[in-house]
Amino acid sequence: MANGGRITGQGGPAVDDLARLHARLLRDRSLQFDFTADRPPPAFHTPAWLKALGDWLVAAAPLLKVLFWIGVAVAVLLAVWLIIREVAGVRFARRRRARAARPTPVDWRPDARKARALLENADRLAALGRYDQAVRLILHRGVEDIDARRPAVLRPALTARDIAALAAVPAPARGAFARIAAIVEFSAFAGRPIGQDAFAQCRAAYEAFVSPEAWA
Repeated sequence: MANGGRITGQGGPAVDDLARLHARLLRDRSLQFDFTADRPPPAFHTPAWLKALGDWLVAAAPLLKVLFWIGVAVAVLLAVWLIIREVAGVRFARRRRARAARPTPVDWRPDARKARALLENADRLAALGRYDQAVRLILHRGVEDIDARRPAVLRPALTARDIAALAAVPAPARGAFARIAAIVEFSAFAGRPIGQDAFAQCRAAYEAFVSPEAWA
């Protein structure tokens, strides 16, 4: 048969060209023509120990289920117990702080022996006519009585009038101290000397200041 001027019948030039091309294609090592089937992977054989473990888990499944729910119950009870303990601890801590915040009653009565010694010294000064020194001695002793029992209450900046207004001092003792402070301030600021009557009032005020009734 004619094809573009060339005979393509059997044994013709076109057949020879095809044969040469086919042979050259087969010699090309970059191409693969032999497709062998992949070998199947080897069969997996379960180890004996793994099979034994699986059999044991299957047999123990009911027991494991019971143990699981027991563990859940224990965890819940533990959580409840921790919550109760925390709440109870907070409440007890508040109660302890409340008890600690309550001030403990303190016996604020000045020492009777020291009070008598002070009055004796004041009387000796008064007998010498040194009434100003006598009333200042009584005032300073009153401040020391308060400071000895409540050192955190007094501050250097406080005046005698400020001390007389302290709420930490019982009202009767506070009033007696205020009378002492007023007499001393009258002498210091008014520039008037203290007489026997003013000293007697200051002495009586200190006796009231140190009395048990003033500090009850």
